[in-house]
Amino acid sequence: MLFVAHHPWSEPPLHPRMSNDEDVRPGVSLNSRHLSLDGRPVVPVSGELHYSRVPRHRWAERLRQMRAGGITVVSSYVFWLHHVARRGEPRFDGNLDVAAFLDEVRAAGLHMMLRIGPWCHGESRNGGFPDWVQRSPVAHRTDDPDYLELVEEWFGQLAGQVGGAELLGIQVENELYDQPGHLVTLKRLARAAGMTAPLWTATAWGGADLPEDEVLPLYGGYGDGFWVDADAPWDPTFRDHYFYSHVWDDPGIGADLRRMHEAKLSTPQPRTPSPLFPPATCELGGGMATAYHRRPWPDALDVAAIAHGKIGNGSAWQGYYMYAGGTNPPGAQESHATGYPNDMPPLGYDFHAPIGESGLLAASHRELRRQHAFLAAFGARLADMPSTLPPVRPEGVDDSSTMRYALRSDGSGGFLFLTWHQPHFPLPPYEGAQFRVEMGRHEVTVPAAPVDIPAGTLACWPLRLPVGDAVLDWATASALTVLPGPTPTLVLVAAEGVDVTYAVDGVVSAVEPGRSPVRLGAFDLLVLPPSAPVWVDEDGPRRRLLLSGDELRWGPDGLIEVVAIEPPSVHVYDPGAGAFAPLPLDGDRSGFTAAVTPEPVRPAAATVPVAYGKYDGRQSAPAPETFDEMAAVHRLTIPPIPSGVDAFLRIDWAGDVGQLRVDGRPVTDRFWDGSAWTVNLRDTGWLPGADLTLHLLPLAAGSTVSLPPGARERLLAADGQQLLALDGVRVLGRATWREIV
Repeated sequence: MLFVAHHPWSEPPLHPRMSNDEDVRPGVSLNSRHLSLDGRPVVPVSGELHYSRVPRHRWAERLRQMRAGGITVVSSYVFWLHHVARRGEPRFDGNLDVAAFLDEVRAAGLHMMLRIGPWCHGESRNGGFPDWVQRSPVAHRTDDPDYLELVEEWFGQLAGQVGGAELLGIQVENELYDQPGHLVTLKRLARAAGMTAPLWTATAWGGADLPEDEVLPLYGGYGDGFWVDADAPWDPTFRDHYFYSHVWDDPGIGADLRRMHEAKLSTPQPRTPSPLFPPATCELGGGMATAYHRRPWPDALDVAAIAHGKIGNGSAWQGYYMYAGGTNPPGAQESHATGYPNDMPPLGYDFHAPIGESGLLAASHRELRRQHAFLAAFGARLADMPSTLPPVRPEGVDDSSTMRYALRSDGSGGFLFLTWHQPHFPLPPYEGAQFRVEMGRHEVTVPAAPVDIPAGTLACWPLRLPVGDAVLDWATASALTVLPGPTPTLVLVAAEGVDVTYAVDGVVSAVEPGRSPVRLGAFDLLVLPPSAPVWVDEDGPRRRLLLSGDELRWGPDGLIEVVAIEPPSVHVYDPGAGAFAPLPLDGDRSGFTAAVTPEPVRPAAATVPVAYGKYDGRQSAPAPETFDEMAAVHRLTIPPIPSGVDAFLRIDWAGDVGQLRVDGRPVTDRFWDGSAWTVNLRDTGWLPGADLTLHLLPLAAGSTVSLPPGARERLLAADGQQLLALDGVRVLGRATWREIV
């Protein structure tokens, strides 16, 4: 019998100056447990989207995609490098119009977290410093007066655009470890320029020394990373995130640059949040960027497991980096040429994010939006529930036999979190799991008989959950949401391979997941199967549950927009009828798919080097002239695209480096990792009649770049000394349908 006993808060909530006495905004308040908006505790969900890496005409669409994914706060770096390439010539036009972007965020009904730097990184050249700043004879990222003069000039330019904006939060600097006084200086300069927010934040990982009571510490967590050596094993700093813990610091994030600059802290810093503030994150890995020497490709469950674990650990804020990918301005990426230890793709910044560079959704969008629906429905109660870890926990990151679980409870009820998944080293099934949970005067045994937990299970089991006028004792399916109505409907989602049982008033029952509820009198219980394509629309006049394998989007009005190739199928649940019904949609048009036959223009070089050079011990990407000399070139002829259809190019290939060009101009690129490469044709600037060419460089069979297992196996199976294959190119045309009201 597994056991955990609720540990209540050790002290009453503390109220820092921030948002309570300083930069006060009506309806916003922060304490040591949670954030409150409009007097209600919330668990915000923030997603990183860089407006300057996304075409302006896509901003509103991306924000609707984020809202449909359960994002409530948009987070973005403001890259000084993008805005002020030449001193005295700031640009805020086109997709650099940050003020217009904030207007779009407000119109989408979302909050905004602006990460103003001045040093940001985000794989941007010089960490986001313009070249003229990088070359300036100043002590960068310090209180050197000459450096502060440059920062004050930049903050003044930025404040001229966003000074009056209603921001929820502002982050100063990024990954600054040993200068708390400088963070206070930057905050003072930003406020003097006219920028203000109820929350001021700073990244806290890496043992950062932060000024007490001045900034909310924000943490992160990635399950893999491009910043370690190609031959490095799965690092413990990555593995840690698949276990429950109350240690929030991740010493691995940014370790490549810490190693370069050899920052030394004067005193060891705690790896847990300040007692003044709740545990909050801004960089849970929504995916992972790809460097030339190391190319991680986390799958949806890898991403979801880390986020799920943080909720169980007591997270008061779920923040993702990245949530939506993008495309770099030409020449703005970090590389060996800029002194960075990792060569990054010059243009593509897809990040394997829930919303990719092209705007197509990854499988992680589905996995995460289930968690976000849970936070929207139960966050007000969850926010005041401390996290408790069991007395028997895994002995270390190599422990694959001890169950990983945590409890969040208020002493009356709560949620039991289970994570039985990790990448790279698959877990065996956990046999005979049964939990005894003590919550104050209440004790729950769940389930009534032991069950086996398959590998790949993420679960959030409700315990003593009030629903309407009744209480659900427990259930072995994850809490998703509660639908309003005269008889409320509690919606759970089953886990693959785990039988669903539940108890009400001590009576244990079993239920087969499906689309019909169990009528329990005081409430209905709807248990969906694991594969259900769930969407929960929190907006409009009421919360709604929808099922669709197509992409749904919506704004503050909650009206559904469906984007699909074929006529879509969307069903909405009617709590009164206890059944799903088709959602009425307008439109009789359809998208299309079409194969594209690549026309060979030039073959690849007969042989390519195993390596193109190294920097700091890591392989370098080929120089542009080498790429042009050795890459195969194919011309792509795009079929006619009907009006109103958004067209994507899907490229299935294998090799080393790929680049797409329009009329000879590179528009995006990719380091091959085995994943499909999708590109939005409109966003590349392609128009009918333009010359569209695909350039693909082979990968030498003896290359030592780190690849995901499937890609590595394909390389090892290559016939000959190098791998290059163009398996297929298709155009995917998606049309839009809208809900009829």
